[in-house]
Amino acid sequence: MAKYEKNVTGNFNDILNKLNDAVMNGSMSASFEDGSEYHLQNFDFAVRVYERYSFMGGNRVSLTISLAGYNNHYFLSAITSGGSQAMLFKINTLGEEGFLDSIRDMIESL
Repeated sequence: MAKYEKNVTGNFNDILNKLNDAVMNGSMSASFEDGSEYHLQNFDFAVRVYERYSFMGGNRVSLTISLAGYNNHYFLSAITSGGSQAMLFKINTLGEEGFLDSIRDMIESL
């Protein structure tokens, strides 16, 4: 598992669209699996789940992105899972770190 978290500012929908573009353009095997949104007054919350094939690890890796906040101030959490071929413990997390790298630069530019 790899994790990246950051406070971000900007338009909620613009941030989600940029995240989606970064993930989908970051790997030709990336796919959008599902998502959910909740809005109440000024509070916005979204979850996005992606998956891709990791050529380095020879397996599939998932990325879950959560974005929550209000008035253009949001907390972003991106967590990867999968990517290990070991039975009892993780020995290969290269694919997970690579998946996070697909959004890290875009988030840092916000």
